[in-house]
Amino acid sequence: MWICELSFDCYQDIELAEAEPAIRQLLDALRYNGQILGREFPTAIHQGWLGSRVVCPEKDSLHPRHYSRQVEQAIARLHQVGLTSPKVQLRGQDLNSDTTDHCAERGWQVLYTSYLHTCSPLRCGEHFAPVPLYRIPPVANGDFKQVLKWQEDWEACDQLQMNGSILEHGAVLELSEPDSRLARRGRDLAKRIEYLTRVPTFYYLYRVGGDSLEHERQRPCPGCGGAWQLAEPVHEIFDFICEPCRLVSNLSWDFKD
Repeated sequence: MWICELSFDCYQDIELAEAEPAIRQLLDALRYNGQILGREFPTAIHQGWLGSRVVCPEKDSLHPRHYSRQVEQAIARLHQVGLTSPKVQLRGQDLNSDTTDHCAERGWQVLYTSYLHTCSPLRCGEHFAPVPLYRIPPVANGDFKQVLKWQEDWEACDQLQMNGSILEHGAVLELSEPDSRLARRGRDLAKRIEYLTRVPTFYYLYRVGGDSLEHERQRPCPGCGGAWQLAEPVHEIFDFICEPCRLVSNLSWDFKD
C-alpha cells in the first residue's frame, strides 16, 4: 500500500462549513470505490489550501481513470464550493500494510477479511494478496459500498469474538455458519463478483471450537455435506475448499498448529 496526500487549493473565498463536507463527500466516494483504504483520513487546514492524508492500494490508485460516477460527482461539488480538484503527492510505501496483488489474471479469488485488515477483502487465490476493488466492475450502484459494509460487519464480529467479553457466541455464529445473515450477504456478493469477473470466487467461513482434531478433519462441507478437506493447507489458513459451494474454511483454530 502507498501513503498519499491530497491537497485542495481554494480559488475563491470559502467557508469551512462548505469545504469540510465537500472534501468528506469526496473521501467517502473514493473509499467506496476502493481507491483509498480505511475509515480515518486526517485533514488539515493550511494557508489557502487543505490537505488529507490517505492510504491507497497502488501508486496510481487516485488516477482519474479509476473514478466512479460518485467520485466525479464529488469533484464537481468541490468546484461548486470553490476548491480545486485534488492534487496527489505520493509520500511513500506504507510499511505496515499488505502488498497489493499484481496478477493480470487470477485462477480464483476469495472474499476474506479480519479485524486486523483494512485492505480490500477480495484476495487473489494464488498469492493471497488483496485485489484493488476498482480493478473489477462495480458490484452495485456504480461502486463497492455494499462490499465494504459487509467487510465492516465481518470485522466487527471478529473483534467481538476476539475480545471474548460480550456477544462472543453470536458473533462466532455470524462468522462460521453458512446461512447466517452475514454469510448470506457475503456469499451473495461473492456470487455477484464471480459473475462480473468470470473468476471463481469463494467465501471464507471462520471456524473455532469443535470436539477434537480428528473430528475436525472429518468435518463435511456445511453446504453440500461432501468431503472438502485438502491434503495440505492453502496459505496456511484454508484447510477445506468446496468448489461447488464456493466455500473455504480452516481447521478449528483450537486445534490448528
